[in-house]
Amino acid sequence: QVQLVESGGGLVQAGGSLRLSCAASGRTFSNYAMGWFRQAPGKERELVAAIRWSGGTYYADSVKGRFTTSRDNVKNTVYLQMNSLKPEDTAVYSCAVHVGGSLTDQRQYRYWGQGTQVTVSS
Repeated sequence: QVQLVESGGGLVQAGGSLRLSCAASGRTFSNYAMGWFRQAPGKERELVAAIRWSGGTYYADSVKGRFTTSRDNVKNTVYLQMNSLKPEDTAVYSCAVHVGGSLTDQRQYRYWGQGTQVTVSS
């Protein structure tokens, strides 16, 4: 059974940092791109970062320069380092596996994790 489990969320002051982890089990995803998404209350889910199997990355404009995604294929884990956090970054962050097609098309993602809450206070 494929499972993605996010961790590392919490409460942080504006300007602070958090590092999220997404651990996969059930199969290896070293040949797949992985995406990080977030959803704030009352807002649509958005893709914030993605990392290809080759290590190439994508970032949404809203997080570019502040967030960095990486992966450890041995541990079957992807990470999201979030720096200079802002109150508008408050959301539930989740990860998913990209199975093909456009990297920015949410319909091309499977095996969603439960998510981890990130709250940034002003």
